Amino acid sequence: MTVMNGATSAAPALRGQLIILAVAALVCLGLIAVATTSASLDRPLFDHTFWRSSLGRQAAFAMLGLAALLSIGYGPGSWLLRDERRVRGLAWLGVVLAAGLSVLVLVPGWSSAAGGSRRWLRLSLGDVDLGVQPSEIVKLALVVWLSMWLAVRAAQRHSLKRVFGPAILVVGGFLALVGIEDFGTAALIAAVCGAMLVVGGCRPAHLLGSALLGLGGFAVLLFRETYRIDRLTAFWDPWADPRGLGYHSIQSLATISSGGWIGRGLGAGVQKYGYLPEARTDFIYSVFCEETGVIGGTIVLALFATLTIAGMIVMLHARTPFERLLAFGITLTIGLQAVMNVAVVTVCAPTKGIPLPFISAGGSGMVVFCAACGLLVAVARRSQPEEG
Repeated sequence: MTVMNGATSAAPALRGQLIILAVAALVCLGLIAVATTSASLDRPLFDHTFWRSSLGRQAAFAMLGLAALLSIGYGPGSWLLRDERRVRGLAWLGVVLAAGLSVLVLVPGWSSAAGGSRRWLRLSLGDVDLGVQPSEIVKLALVVWLSMWLAVRAAQRHSLKRVFGPAILVVGGFLALVGIEDFGTAALIAAVCGAMLVVGGCRPAHLLGSALLGLGGFAVLLFRETYRIDRLTAFWDPWADPRGLGYHSIQSLATISSGGWIGRGLGAGVQKYGYLPEARTDFIYSVFCEETGVIGGTIVLALFATLTIAGMIVMLHARTPFERLLAFGITLTIGLQAVMNVAVVTVCAPTKGIPLPFISAGGSGMVVFCAACGLLVAVARRSQPEEG
C-alpha cells in the first residue's frame, strides 16, 4: 500500500516532466529545422554575426521560452493557481494587455506589414530589431480569461446576461481585431473558445446562436480581402494555375514527397533555396520532411500527440474547474494549431499564415507557447493523484 501511494502521488510530477520533455524535444527539432532552412551557399552558418541571424535569434527565443516554461511550472505558476484573486487579476491583466497590443498593431507607424498583412509591432533594442505578434499573446490571454470567467460563474453558466453574453462580447471583440489581418489565427481562436464554452456547460441554444453569428462575421472577413478568396480557389484546384495561385501548394507537396522514407539528409534539401516560400516559418514542416523523410515527420507528429495526450490527462486530474478549463484550453490551442499547420502544408486545408508551434521560426509564438506549457506543468504538479 505504501508503494502504491508513493507511485500515485508521483504521477502528477511525472505528467509535468513528460510535458517538459515533449516541449524540449520539439524546441530542439525546431532549432535543427531553422538551422537547415537558414543555410546559405554564400556564407557560413556560424560566424561573428550569428546572434543576428535567423538561427541565432531563434536560439535566443528558445532559451527564453524554456526558461519561462521551467520558471512558471516550478515557480509562480503554482503560487498564482492557489489564490482565486490572483487568478482573476492575472486574467484581466492579460486581456487588457492583449487588447491594447491588438489595437496598437492597427495604428500606422507602430506596426509593420509582411506578406500583405499587418501583424507585428516592431521594437528596437540598440541595433537589433524585434517583432512582437500580439495575436500570439491573445491566444493565451483569452484561454486564461475564459477559464477564469466560466469557473468563477459556474453556478450561473446557463445565464445569457451574466455569463455567456459577456464572454461572447470579449471573444468576438478579439476575433474582430485579430481577424482583420490574420484570418487563420482568428479561426483557431474561435474554435478553441467555442470548445471551451461547450466544456464550460453553456446552453446549446446560446452556442448555436453565437456560431451562426460567428459564421456571418467570418464570411465578412473572408470576402474583405481578395487574397483569401484566391487561397480558397488555389486549394480547390492548385493545378489550375501552377505558376501562380497554386504554386505554393504544389511546391509544398513536392518538397514533402521528395524526402521519401528517410529524407535527403539534414541540410541537403533543395526546395528551401527559393523554390518553397515561407520555408523557415509556416512551411518549415515541409522542409523537415524533405530532409528527414517520413520518419522525421512522424517523430514530430508523435511528439505533438504525446504533448496533447499528456495535457488532456492533466485536465482530467485537475483540482479545480478553473485549472481543468485552463489545461483543456492550452492543450487544445497547441494541438489544433499543429493540426492546422500540417493540414495546410499537406494541402488538406487552404493556405493560412499559421506557424507550427515550437518548430517554426518566430519569437512571439515560441515564448507564449512555452509560458502556456509552464502553466500546464503547474496544473499537473497540483493535480489529484490517481486512486489506487
